[in-house]
Amino acid sequence: MEVLGFFRLEVSGPMVTVALSVVLLALLKWYSTSAFSRLEKLGIRHPKPSPFIGNLAFFHQGFWESHMELRKQYGPLSGYYLGRRMFIVISEPDMIEQVLVEKFSNFTNRMATGLEPKPVADSVLFLRDKRWEEVRSVLTTAFSPEKLSEMTPLISQACEVLLAHLGRYAQSGEAFDIQRTYCCYTTDVVASVAFGTEVDSQEAPEHPFVEHCRRFFASSIPKPLLVLLLSFPSIMVPLARILPNKNQDELNGFFNKLIRNVIALRDQQAAEERRRDFLQMVQDVRHSAATIGVENFDIVRQVFSATKYPANPSQRHPPRPLSKSLSVDEVVGQAFIFLIAGYEIVTNTLSFATYLLATNPECQEKLLEEVDRFSKKHPAPGYRSLQEGLPYLDMVIKETLRMYPPAFRLIHPKHSKPSAEMLRFAAENRHVHTAAKRGVRTNLQAASPTASGPGIHGIKQQLRSVGKGNDWR
Repeated sequence: MEVLGFFRLEVSGPMVTVALSVVLLALLKWYSTSAFSRLEKLGIRHPKPSPFIGNLAFFHQGFWESHMELRKQYGPLSGYYLGRRMFIVISEPDMIEQVLVEKFSNFTNRMATGLEPKPVADSVLFLRDKRWEEVRSVLTTAFSPEKLSEMTPLISQACEVLLAHLGRYAQSGEAFDIQRTYCCYTTDVVASVAFGTEVDSQEAPEHPFVEHCRRFFASSIPKPLLVLLLSFPSIMVPLARILPNKNQDELNGFFNKLIRNVIALRDQQAAEERRRDFLQMVQDVRHSAATIGVENFDIVRQVFSATKYPANPSQRHPPRPLSKSLSVDEVVGQAFIFLIAGYEIVTNTLSFATYLLATNPECQEKLLEEVDRFSKKHPAPGYRSLQEGLPYLDMVIKETLRMYPPAFRLIHPKHSKPSAEMLRFAAENRHVHTAAKRGVRTNLQAASPTASGPGIHGIKQQLRSVGKGNDWR
């Protein structure tokens, strides 16, 4: 009895605190590393993860350079962890073809953080499963060649403004920021085509639309908060949703209100008075009774081989019923796609193409000759003539995108389909051959295996000193 009394005495007080502290530390240690054995079990090589943050430190030099290093060190099939989240990276054309072509219907969803604001969350980038397929089908209809031809005059109008500004710089010989000039051009196109608004960003940088675009892309998540979000997503993501973000709310409110006002105005106009832009195209087809199946708009299929995947109309799947028409929120979300894609992606592609032409004068001359011949044949070019009459320009753009891809990776989450039979990796691409038969469900990245450029940050200094007569910065 005295012994039992002694133990009862010892377990009270500070001993309980110490015991709970030890248990808590043990749980923290387990939590910090418990998710980091999955890649090894699958036989996929990867950098050694750190507790809590995984391989976040591996990407300190940037995602582009780090992915190139990942392929160099660990081969075409590798992986890493961001926080507790596992990623498998494939960078071999045959494997990428499996994901983007053969198994495309299993990988329609994109990875979402859970922090996307309402207009962006309703865009085709973040919609999921059946609703993604339906909205994508509506957009495919809106982007038919006939409808794109109707929008060509709006883009041509922005081109005329761009050429006028470039002409003044050429006459004066003064140095100018070519990237900013292209940024103004793409902003004008996005405002005109997607938001139904006419602006001249070059002459009116204080315009509300231009200012809100600038603020939209200047906003970012602080690095310490990003580390916490990746390390403790189940805690930090719900917390981040609750915390107020006045700047983001004001930006989203501006674009949301702008598009809703345009839609309300269009509804009051006669059909012949309505502006023929993307917003109107989506409005025209948003109440469609049927949708095109996902099998019919796999554009990537055309990239790999036209002979391997012939365009046979008899093989096309019949339209499917639309569960519900597009909401106004979804229309707003699709307009945001133009903003996200046009503001930086098109700007950077044009900047890189200009840089490559300036550093390869023989290619510049060849392209100029083609454009001159085309201009004589088509004084007022349309969408179809542009598609067929400028093959060398098409090569220049494609080579620019190959060398400096604006988006060099695609991420598809494990939640795309419930089946584990999504994708099987060949044994020769695995580190542990005995695991080759196991199906894999995870966050899957298809990374560009051919791109060779250093990315936007690695070329900015070079852009400042290249050009003929002007300082192409």
